Amino acid sequence: MLLETTKLIIRSILPTDEKAFIDMASDGSLWEIYGDCSECHKWMKEFISEAIRLEAEDDPFHEYLAFAIEDKASRLVVGSVGSSYYEDFKEVGVTYFIGADHRGKGYAAEALQCFTEYLFARYDLRKLVATASVKNIASCKTLEKAGFSLIETKMYQDVHDESESMSNIYELLL
Repeated sequence: MLLETTKLIIRSILPTDEKAFIDMASDGSLWEIYGDCSECHKWMKEFISEAIRLEAEDDPFHEYLAFAIEDKASRLVVGSVGSSYYEDFKEVGVTYFIGADHRGKGYAAEALQCFTEYLFARYDLRKLVATASVKNIASCKTLEKAGFSLIETKMYQDVHDESESMSNIYELLL
């Protein structure tokens, strides 16, 4: 997959992205998605292989699809955007993260807007969902900037969360 925005390239994850993903995991950028990543160097190669395999399956209703976000100017991998099937909502949702060194530049919202357009165009989807901790104000603002609407705030426990926490539930309608 290859998508372009003004500042970004959204592309398939490659085995050569392993170091960039390990670096972003070690800076805490993956905590909200995957939990404790202090040992990520032990499983990142497997994660990347699985992401490549799942992209080949091309089924957002299965598990997840993950793609690299690359800055056009520097050609550095700055984050990831993807989708995940939310069993509890029975809906496809979005996931994303930006490495700590690359935050505050609008990359997440720009990548998310482009990726949601891709999802709606490619798959039979009328709605996408997303969740964000109410404490993660930057992520909540990113979702809203990307066009998502807050539909509910409630106690919620995602797959990698240790316990329930107050979360915002968002949706984006086609």
